[in-house]
Amino acid sequence: MEAWLQHLITQSLAWSLLAVGLIAFFESLALVGLLLPGTVLMASFGALIGSGQVGLYPAWGAGIIGCLAGDWISWFIGWQFKGPLHRWSFIKKHQALMNKTEHALHQHSMFTIIVGRFVGPTRPLIPLVAGMLELPLKKFIPPNLIGCLLWPPLYLMPGILAGVAIDVPKDAHSDGFTWLLLAVALLVWLGGWLCWRWLRAKKQSDWATSYLPAARLRWLAPLTVVVALGSLAAIQFHPMMPLFRHLLWQVFIGR
Repeated sequence: MEAWLQHLITQSLAWSLLAVGLIAFFESLALVGLLLPGTVLMASFGALIGSGQVGLYPAWGAGIIGCLAGDWISWFIGWQFKGPLHRWSFIKKHQALMNKTEHALHQHSMFTIIVGRFVGPTRPLIPLVAGMLELPLKKFIPPNLIGCLLWPPLYLMPGILAGVAIDVPKDAHSDGFTWLLLAVALLVWLGGWLCWRWLRAKKQSDWATSYLPAARLRWLAPLTVVVALGSLAAIQFHPMMPLFRHLLWQVFIGR
């Protein structure tokens, strides 16, 4: 996939931005997003942004347009075909998830629409369910705009950090620096994931529940966060870190 993206970029910047927009569109489109590995694809583009081959802000803009198009089409599909959709076997197969989404939209529509965009299984379902529930556009569009504005850079960021790390010049101090960055990033992600599970311990039950019961998460999640923050602070003193921060800043100012 990354080779395909590289080929698009060498052909035309417009093609690369179209690819970002299409990835965001299909990742947001009703039910299709359940099957598309959009997180991996966005991270791949992020790496190309970090290495300077694609501009951050054009890619961000393309991602926003793709998100909005996918969400609004999904809302229209849910509103227009709510009757047949309720009888569709695919919907019935995911009925438990649909019921949870409906309940969340009834209780806290704005919060659900914003947060749901960043949760893989619910991202392509919430606009569809909102349409099926005939949620007014004045309640759907504002939180949807916020979510679509924030989603692209968040999902591009892991790849951007990786692309910048790869671009760090090799010298005597750079040995192992990329691996250290990766380890710190994984610790930060793990800390956030464990805290998320801890907050939802009473509502969430899946493959990890037996390994991570609430009693264990009560001490494991804060401990992991402390270790992650300590590692993040410690790596700031690495000799290569000033150069890494400079290269990362160049991405954000549009080098």
